[in-house]
Parts: sequence; structure tokens; C-alpha cells
Amino acid sequence: MRLLLLLLLAVPAVAQKLVLIDQDGSGPAGSNQMSMMVLLQSPQVKVLGITMVSGNAWEPEEVQHTLRMLELIHRTDVPVIPGAIFPLLRTEQESHLDQPLTGTFPWYGAWGDLAAHTSAQPYHGAYEIPSQIEGSPSTKPLDEDAAHFLIRQVHAHPHQVTIYAAGPLTNIALALTIDPHFAELTQGIFIMGGSLAPQTSDPEFATHPRHEFNLWFDPEAARITLRAPWPRIDLTTVDISLKTQFTPAMLTEIASAHTPAADYLAKYTHEFYYLWDELTSISLLDPTIITKEQILYLDVDCTQGPNYGDLLSWTPANKPRLTLQPVHVQMDLDLPRFNKLFIHLMQAPPQP
Repeated sequence: MRLLLLLLLAVPAVAQKLVLIDQDGSGPAGSNQMSMMVLLQSPQVKVLGITMVSGNAWEPEEVQHTLRMLELIHRTDVPVIPGAIFPLLRTEQESHLDQPLTGTFPWYGAWGDLAAHTSAQPYHGAYEIPSQIEGSPSTKPLDEDAAHFLIRQVHAHPHQVTIYAAGPLTNIALALTIDPHFAELTQGIFIMGGSLAPQTSDPEFATHPRHEFNLWFDPEAARITLRAPWPRIDLTTVDISLKTQFTPAMLTEIASAHTPAADYLAKYTHEFYYLWDELTSISLLDPTIITKEQILYLDVDCTQGPNYGDLLSWTPANKPRLTLQPVHVQMDLDLPRFNKLFIHLMQAPPQP
């Protein structure tokens, strides 16, 4: 036994990946929270902090849901940092005034569908925090803004940090604007966003295939981010995300573990939809999950017309003479392996 212990002590520890999470953390549970939990539950990752940005919900509300999630899965060691409440240029008022001219979209996130007042998108103001069914957190966010926190962490760990960005890219764009060396000092960025030509009957994408909410919500921030000199950009688009699906059977299997994370999901998850953000985070953990990719050069339509916020793309052969970066666009995945790893991480006990 003594010899075994000495041998184990002699084995060098595997270095954890340093990750900064930037997310629109609507909740409780659901895709936004589960995607962060993928990284929080993995022994491969050290999460340096979670920065919040408005997207699917307003940022102040998201901060509260995320703090409470961390309490319930026993990870209050990870700081939550408030970020951008509003996009750089796009406004809620202008987007709703455009509806008679450009038509409506199925999802407006924090802005809700003011015209329809649907129960699926209940509306409240940016600074109003509704009561939380999972309870209010007792922990507090850091007294710092997201952009400066991101910059500070990257400078503290130069060329070691990977950015995981699965909401609108406002915080990332602000960090890039403040610090021109921010992107190059990272290991790269994983982004969930954009849509190319998804093969689907889903009305959100079938009639407007280049529209995707994260890029649409803040097109200028997405343009700044995609043009920055990252060592590497990996992109999860709608196209590959539609191949995934969270199901009641998966939740039942997760719930059987009765760990803090599993109990949190079992009690509060009622959303069975595509696992787009989760695919981004799991591909960060295990890049071999992605079985096919394509190198494309990407930009975002910022003309403020009917295609404002749509993804633009070119191959290396036909790209324009602009400062564009090569993007590793995920095209296909090992779905059984992805599902297995996702369920395993949602069942895992808290990381020490």
C-alpha cells in the first residue's frame, strides 16, 4: 500500500484547461446553465470566472440565476461578474419598430415579443428581477465589470486561457476594444453563434437560414470579435446544433445520480431543445467530438437592413480583401459520444 501511494504521488498531475465563461445565463437550469455546468463539472477544467451578458434574458436577472446555480451545485468558489446589459448599437425600440418592415422573428430573448406578448417570452424591464423559483442567492457577484475582469485574467495567465462565449458577444467586443492585445494573449475562443444553411423545418431557421439570435442581438460586437487576431476560433453554428436534442429520457438518466448537479436539473429543467451551447462547451473539453469541420472566413451584416445581424461567409478561395480570420466551423459530430459525455458530466459530483 505504501509503495502504491508513493507511485501515485510520483505521477504528475494533468494540467487543467483554464477557461473564462461568457454567457447569457438565463435560468433556472435550461441550456444556458447546463452548458456552464459542463465546464464546471469537468475535472479537466479550471473555470476562472463567469461573465454575464444580456441575451436570452436581461443580465441582472441572469446574474442571480447563475449565482444560485453555483450554490446548488456546490461551486461558489467560481466568481460571477456582471457584464453588458445592452448591445453596442442595436436597441430594443428600433428592433420592434422594424417589425412592420422586416417581419418578426420567433425569439427576441430579453426583449420578449412585445407585439404578441407570448407566454413563452414574458417581458419585464432590464433592471427588474422576477422572483426565482429556485430561490434567491445569498452569494454576491464581484464588484468589477466583465470586460476588465476578462482582460485581467488573460494578462494574469498569458497564452493559457480559452474563452468560451455562448451568448451575444458584447463583453468580448468591449474587452477587445479596451485592450488590443486581448485576443492574441489567449489560447483561442469557442463561440456558439451563426447559421449557414441548416437543413430543417424549424420555422426559426427554415425561412431565414443566416439568422441566429446571438449574432443578431449584437451584430457589431460579433463583427469586432470575429475580426480579432485570436490564435484560433472554433464556431458551433445552428447547422450542427440541430443534430442534438435534450430529451426527457436523458433527464431521467441524469436524475438517477442524485448528485447536487443532477438534483438541480431534475427539479428545475423543463426545457427540451437543442444542445447548442452544450455542444460548444463539450467540444472545448474534447475536440474529437467534432468529426468534420470547414475553414471559413466570417463576418456579420451590419447594414441595418432586413439582414442586419446575419452571418456572412467565404471560403479561402473567394474571401474579400478584409482583415478576416480563419474560423474552424464545426460541421458534424459523434452524437452518441457527445450524449454520453454530457450525461456523465451532469451526473458528476462537485469538483473539489
